Amino acid sequence: MKLTDLLDQPIKLPTVPKVTQRLIESFASEDVSVDEIAHQVSVDPVLSAKLLRLANSAYFNFSRAIGTVDDALRMLGLVMVRNLVLGHGMVAAFRNTPGMNLTQFWRYNLYTACAARWLAGTTVANSDLVFTLGLFHGIGQLQMHAGMPAVMAQLDKQLGVLHADRAELEKKTLGFHYGEVSAALAEIWKFPPPLIQALREFAQPLASGEFLETAACVHLGAWRARTEVLEMTEQEVLATYPSAVGKRLGKDPSWVSTIAAQTPGLVADVMPPLNKLTEGLDALLA
Repeated sequence: MKLTDLLDQPIKLPTVPKVTQRLIESFASEDVSVDEIAHQVSVDPVLSAKLLRLANSAYFNFSRAIGTVDDALRMLGLVMVRNLVLGHGMVAAFRNTPGMNLTQFWRYNLYTACAARWLAGTTVANSDLVFTLGLFHGIGQLQMHAGMPAVMAQLDKQLGVLHADRAELEKKTLGFHYGEVSAALAEIWKFPPPLIQALREFAQPLASGEFLETAACVHLGAWRARTEVLEMTEQEVLATYPSAVGKRLGKDPSWVSTIAAQTPGLVADVMPPLNKLTEGLDALLA
C-alpha cells in the first residue's frame, strides 16, 4: 500500500473534535479570538474538566487555584492550552486502534513531549512547538494500524512499535514510515509547515540537508521516553544513546542521569525523572 492509498480512506481517517480543529487553525491565525476558544472549550464539559485538572496539576505548579476556562487561558496561554486540547483530541480520535497497546503508546508520547520540551529549553528550539511535535510524532503508527492492520501485524512480529529501528523497517518494507504518515495527517489538518517538516524528519534528523533542532529534540526525547517505557537496563541505555544527534544539537550526553552517573564529579544539568517531569499530565491519557 502506498502512503496516498493509506490516507485515501475517509472511513479510516480519524475525526478531530471541532474545538481541536479550531485550535489547529489558530496555528496560522494572527487574530484568533481567545474568547471564542474559551467558549468552545467551555461548552464541552469533559474537555473543560480535563483542562482545569491539568491547569491545577503539579506540572504547572501555580500559586492559586485555576477555577475557569478563562483563567486557564490567561495563566497557561493559548499555545499550551492548544497543546493540551490537541492531546485530548488525538486520544479521543484514536480510541480504538487494533494491535496497539494504547496505554503504553500514549505514555510514550507524553514522555517524548515533555522530554523534548525540556531539551528545547536548553537549546534555541521553540519549546512549545517541540511539545506539540512530541505529542503528535507517533500518530502515524495509529493511522497505519487502523488502515492496514494485517500488514502492521506482520511488522509488529519483527519489531515492536516503539523499537528504535521501527521507522527504518517500515521505510524498507513499505516505502514510508510512521513519521511521514504523521506529517501527512498534519498536512491534512492544516498544521503549519515547520511542524510538518519536523514530523517528516525527526526519525532521522541528520539525513536531511537542513538540520532542524526541533526534529532533533523530538528524536532525543523519543529515545529517552523509550528507555523508560521499555524499562531498558543501564547497559541498554548507554548502548542506544543517539550520540551523533546529541552532538549535532550541542547537547553533552551528561543530561541523561545514567550517563552522568558514569562521570564522577561532573556538574551537569540532568533531566529530571520522567515521572516527575510529566507529573499531573496523565489526565491527557484518559
